[in-house]
Amino acid sequence: MLQTALSNWHQESGARMVDFAGWSMPIQYSSIVEEHDSVRQSCGLFDIAHMGRIWVRGEGAVAFLDHVATNHVAQTKPGQVRYSLVCNESGGILDDVLIYNLETEFLVVVNASNREKILAWFEVHRSGFDVEIDDRTQETFMLAIQGPQSQAILSTLTDVDLSAMKYYTVQRGRVDGVEALVSRTGYTGEDGFEVIVENAEAVKVWTACAAAGEQSGLKPCGLGCRDTLRLEAAMPLYGHEMDETVDPITAGLSFGVKLKKSSFLGHEAIRQKANESESLPKRIGVMLSGRRIAREGATLHVEAEQVGKVTSGTFSPTLQKSLAMGYIDPKYATPGTAVEVDIRGKREPGEVTALPFYKRS
Repeated sequence: MLQTALSNWHQESGARMVDFAGWSMPIQYSSIVEEHDSVRQSCGLFDIAHMGRIWVRGEGAVAFLDHVATNHVAQTKPGQVRYSLVCNESGGILDDVLIYNLETEFLVVVNASNREKILAWFEVHRSGFDVEIDDRTQETFMLAIQGPQSQAILSTLTDVDLSAMKYYTVQRGRVDGVEALVSRTGYTGEDGFEVIVENAEAVKVWTACAAAGEQSGLKPCGLGCRDTLRLEAAMPLYGHEMDETVDPITAGLSFGVKLKKSSFLGHEAIRQKANESESLPKRIGVMLSGRRIAREGATLHVEAEQVGKVTSGTFSPTLQKSLAMGYIDPKYATPGTAVEVDIRGKREPGEVTALPFYKRS
């Protein structure tokens, strides 16, 4: 398995390590609920160095990214971060990515499980573009500091004016004296930042963040609570809410698609889906009456009819409810619609719920 620069620190700190997309990653240090609550109430610190980090440079970088990505990269300004999809010619989602405009180059952050697939896709489609593609995932480190105290904690360590940063922006600066990229991004539903540094500086920056947040209740957090946090915030996860059989319109991700730009891979197929959007399955939330958890693959029913399927489910530490996200026939997608969830052969009552389940104040 691949290891991040923090692997020894995690093990020495008692983390339970698991194989995640070929990386040895901490799933939890204490309990998932305790770590989840620390992010909602104070702050959590995550090693997310398993995420792919691909730099794209050259005179053709903008044109290339506009060719392979659904969002409009040419319209981004230096310092902006854009959510986008990378799709195949049929409109199926290969990955959802963040594209950072770093003025003289671009950074594309991809899901760990899709890094090699996206690199191969970029390689196939770079022909005709003056572009350099540089995968620096294993040479760099990425952390996320998330929660209502994240700005106060990180501001003690950086020369970046965090208070002036808008959501989905990035700046170059220093964190604990180390050159870094600092973005106001995250995957928890809370305010927060993500920081990229060279591997050699990873332990220094991580331990500085941990020490700076100790009095504020900051806790190191594993991937376990990252999943419960993102599900409460209704953030889709590749391999669950989306894959190559799902298009961005069906997935409810049309905000990341700019059909008015000249073209991109999958453009025509996605345009057709947009024209059919009223008849497509809808991504919805379900709140169950009981505490049983509806896992991926559980079916949704209205009386005798199967009307949908669960893609993700958990028991919400914040709401103290069993929640699920999935796809449903559009005529049953209205919030308040009563449904039953088949959990291992037993029907559990629930109700279609508007997304997100949780939204920070």
